[in-house]
Amino acid sequence: MGWAADRFGAHNTFAFILAYSGLMSIASSFAVTYDVLFVERLVVASAGISFVVGIQHVSQWFDEHEIGTAEGIYAGTGNAGAGVGALVLPRLYGTHYSDAFLHLGLVALGIAALYKWRGEPARDAAAAATARANTGLKSTVYVWTRYAAIGLMLAYAMSFGLEIAMNSWLPAYYATGFRDAIADLGFTEVAAIQTAAGTFAAVQSFNASLWRPFSGYMSDLWQRKEWTPYPFLSAEQSYAPRVHWLMTALVLITVMLCALTAAGVLGLLPVSVVVLAGFGIAVSFGTGGVFAIVPLMFEERPGVAAGFVGGVSTAGGVVYPLVFGWVPDIHLGYATVAVVFFVPFIAFFVWAMRSDRTLSAHGIGSRERWLGRERTVPGGDD
Repeated sequence: MGWAADRFGAHNTFAFILAYSGLMSIASSFAVTYDVLFVERLVVASAGISFVVGIQHVSQWFDEHEIGTAEGIYAGTGNAGAGVGALVLPRLYGTHYSDAFLHLGLVALGIAALYKWRGEPARDAAAAATARANTGLKSTVYVWTRYAAIGLMLAYAMSFGLEIAMNSWLPAYYATGFRDAIADLGFTEVAAIQTAAGTFAAVQSFNASLWRPFSGYMSDLWQRKEWTPYPFLSAEQSYAPRVHWLMTALVLITVMLCALTAAGVLGLLPVSVVVLAGFGIAVSFGTGGVFAIVPLMFEERPGVAAGFVGGVSTAGGVVYPLVFGWVPDIHLGYATVAVVFFVPFIAFFVWAMRSDRTLSAHGIGSRERWLGRERTVPGGDD
């Protein structure tokens, strides 16, 4: 869908996603068997791919000095929609989920029509034409084979991939790992324990969404101040300060993950929740920091790059919980992921971002090998 946003325009692509997911949501409201409902809701769930389309669209409308804040607001408020739905829909519809599916589907169709009618692919025709001209197969593979793109994908796996994993894992973690501590607070029934555990877990999700616009702002601030504190990262590129800000976020994520293990092993529930709040902020710094860089590093191919970085990295949402559950001690899973996955991820990120060459040209095969002598945008991915 990131590729489609470059090729056909984000407004057309977004409208298409909203239309098919809206129609399928309406259809699912009439499902009479679980199997049919399950398949239909899988299709509706694929609407999450609209994220990379929005990243591409925002990048086509905002200037370089404000792109971090703009992307952070878009992504942060978008993620908050899931939490709002979880809070509001049960109170509006109760157990009448089919009515919720029907009404939300109708709303999606209405927004699709509005987006198609009023949307424009970019603020000028030249930017839209450049993105459209760089959607060939070789151009796409060129992005996939850049070490910097892979490094950003791993950084997003450390942040958003981990956020997805924690959203599904944390309620069971607190209900199991801190059962006695929660019972000491007066929550003894199974439903009460689950409610308390879910409340503690929500701290992470809330902060991960709330602070993401701030991360984009911080990336813009580091860019304006030209802060490049890490001598092992390149400082030559115009967007180098943003890379250094992201490095700070990745280190914080790793440290906070180890701190969660320490609080769990010591059995300190209040400390664990406080650490979890800080962990959510660190994750937001990572997610906001990544997409403050992608549209600038791959200026000619923002959708293709956003699709690669934002799509592949979400596999962490599946892999990390498997590791958490595989480790015998439920508290040690966080430190295990930090050491086994995140330390190598950071090492690759540093290696990919260390070069004083143009980072987006550094990869498997040269630019000439993949793209020939095509025209480039000054300061972009050339």
